[in-house]
Amino acid sequence: MNWYCDAAPGHPVHGPYHDEEYGFPVADDRVLFERLCLEIFQAGLSWLIVLKKRDGLVAAFDGFRPDAVAAYGEGDVARLLADGRIIRNRRKIEAVIENARRLRAVRAGFGSFAGWIAAHHPLSKDEWVALFRRTFVFMGGEVVAEFLMSIGYLPGAHRETCPVFRQVAERRPAWMAGPPGANGG
Repeated sequence: MNWYCDAAPGHPVHGPYHDEEYGFPVADDRVLFERLCLEIFQAGLSWLIVLKKRDGLVAAFDGFRPDAVAAYGEGDVARLLADGRIIRNRRKIEAVIENARRLRAVRAGFGSFAGWIAAHHPLSKDEWVALFRRTFVFMGGEVVAEFLMSIGYLPGAHRETCPVFRQVAERRPAWMAGPPGANGG
């Protein structure tokens, strides 16, 4: 997504995400779940649409708090399908709810979503995709790759000449730090 380093800076919607979030390491489970869900909603659409709908998605899905979303039932699906603030795709909505439920098992086994991701690092992109497909639903290669780039587990969020690359590098994302235990990490 290196083209993003050309298109996003200064853009009223893309700019803040590019400059302040994309590629930076994330350890907060709520933020991780939100990012995964946003990538699911993006599938087949432009990232601009997702970013424009982000506030509505966050509000409609209880801030993407996994336990709240995991408790959703058919009434919530109907509510979400009627909510014009969000991307109203039944398969995507149901995937988000199912993934929140599956996240409970991940957290039970690893303490947190962040712990689960860290425990599997490093993997190749193909290995990550296979792992996510075994664990969650609606996990295409692009969904997984963009999610992992967005949270600092795969390289490619920024090209090295992008000013944000240096800021990301200062935070030692997992893809730069190497395997757990390497470089004192």
